[in-house]
Order: sequence, then structure tokens, then C-alpha cells
Amino acid sequence: MAGHQLDQVQHGRDPDDWKPMPSVGPGVREIRIRDAAGAFRVIYVAKFGSTIYVLHCFQKKTPATRKGDLDLARNRYRDLLTEYER
Repeated sequence: MAGHQLDQVQHGRDPDDWKPMPSVGPGVREIRIRDAAGAFRVIYVAKFGSTIYVLHCFQKKTPATRKGDLDLARNRYRDLLTEYER
């Protein structure tokens, strides 16, 4: 399911269910997936050249996204910016 959603992004289309994640970084989005196994999230950014960077994927266990998941995505975004600016 997540692979199909990322394929849509690769082909210039929006995922079926997503929201912006400005608290993680500019241009960051979250794909929201729900199925019989539960709720899953893929946090990604696709604004650096033609590359999609998946910052974090996880299964959601509570209505609110855990701070640890957001912090991890923020840190990976920051590291990506540092690497991209070199």
C-alpha cells in the first residue's frame, strides 16, 4: 500500500490521503494509510531535485503522532538539508 502511494508521488501525483507536515520541515508531507492491520504513516519530502526522501515510516497506535516519531523525522530532515547543501 505505501509503495503504491510513493509511486504516485514519483509520477507527480498526490497520494490518496496526505497532509502537510510543516512542523517537520518545509515541503514535508505525511501519507496516511488505513487498512485492516491498522493505521500507518509515511513522512517524506520530495522537493530536492527529482528524489523522494522517506524520512520515517511507522504504525500509528494512538490518535496523536508520538513526539519521538516527529523528532526522528525532523532530525532526518535536518541531516538531509545539511547533506544536500554540501
